[in-house]
Amino acid sequence: MMDKIKINIPDDVKYILNTINKEGFDAYIVGGCVRDSIIGRKPLDWDITTNALPENVIDIFRKRQIKVIETGLRHGTVTVVINNTSYEITTFRIDSEYLDNRHPDKVTFTSSIQQDLSRRDFTINAMAYSELTGILDYFNGMEDINNKIIRCVGNADKRFNEDALRMLRAVRFSCQLGFDLEPVELIGSIKRNSYLVKNISSERIRDELCKILMSYKPSKGIIDLYNCNLLSYIIPELIPCVDFDQRNIHHDKDIFKHTLSVVDCAPAELDVRLAALLHDIGKVQCFTLDDKGQGHFYGHQKVSGDISREILKRLKFDNKTIESVSHLIYEHMRTCDTGKSLSVKKFINNVGVENLNNLFLLQIADRKSSAKKYSDFQDILKLKEKCRTIINEQIPLSLKDLNINGEDLINIGIPRGKQIGIILNKLLDMVLKDPELNKKEILTDLAKK
Repeated sequence: MMDKIKINIPDDVKYILNTINKEGFDAYIVGGCVRDSIIGRKPLDWDITTNALPENVIDIFRKRQIKVIETGLRHGTVTVVINNTSYEITTFRIDSEYLDNRHPDKVTFTSSIQQDLSRRDFTINAMAYSELTGILDYFNGMEDINNKIIRCVGNADKRFNEDALRMLRAVRFSCQLGFDLEPVELIGSIKRNSYLVKNISSERIRDELCKILMSYKPSKGIIDLYNCNLLSYIIPELIPCVDFDQRNIHHDKDIFKHTLSVVDCAPAELDVRLAALLHDIGKVQCFTLDDKGQGHFYGHQKVSGDISREILKRLKFDNKTIESVSHLIYEHMRTCDTGKSLSVKKFINNVGVENLNNLFLLQIADRKSSAKKYSDFQDILKLKEKCRTIINEQIPLSLKDLNINGEDLINIGIPRGKQIGIILNKLLDMVLKDPELNKKEILTDLAKK
């Protein structure tokens, strides 16, 4: 079966492999590109491994006038650039101790491809291939691909103590590929070693979380993070939401299950899925019961937005993402009377034209995840159409659309300070009611009054 598998290797990669072979060395494609080729996914990159030492690789390609970058000689990695595409070539190696639960203290080169593959994270990533040998699979990666299982190479505790990021990668591969985590050794090991996540940089955790959220079934990844005790270290604020009965006629799920449904219903836009994950995270704090036993969450959108900002800062998201996601959460309960043009204009002004589409995507996902009787979202679509019509008419909607600004007010004698903002907002209210007022001379006269 292994001999019959043929992987379609790009011409530049074939050239690299054949060139190394001509110089008397072995060379293989390895890892994710082999896995993806087998399961029918397009590889994102092509990694190459060889028994040639880094200095051999450098010499082989430089004497052929090919650009070589000495990217990671300490770890045996050289980058070759062909047709403006970079390819990493790494010498077979054995890793020493991982003192920081992330990087090996040092590496030792080996002539054995089997030894090199034995240090890798999961069986599905521990296969190599060349047209000369076919698939090399010493750890039953093909069997695990066929059974759709994520399993560690060798001892799971050892793998995760070497590199704690592998625990998050296991979850990410699971939901990206639609595979299951091996239920005994792998999941048990992640639970035992989950505390090691504290040794991973926030940026690395953020990147893996984003990949999980952007997968086909992100809820699977969030559930795996919870079941493996990783969520407690990544977003502990979500834990109180688990099994929290909302006691509200609009909801037939607890807060956590509702959240998972909203994430799955949201389209694959990162800001929208982040907002979906965090949009109700403040509900537990806001929960009250009325005299009829109905649960309410007054102001939860503001509390959830504030909590989301702290979480996103902790995970080192950029300021633009933090502002966008927290604003979506602040506004996710906002609606208006679509029969009143002024109400729609104020809605657009509050939300911001640039945020409207993402807000509607979030609101629709939220509504779809409500109790069936309350899951219709035609009113949201109607509001979306009303907003589109008003925007297309190029009606002034925000302060930046006014034909007067703060400097203009100062020039007519209004002192700097709070009064400038108060007057501009009053002028905007007038223009929202009557767009014909948006002329500089008219606004100037109104400002003077």
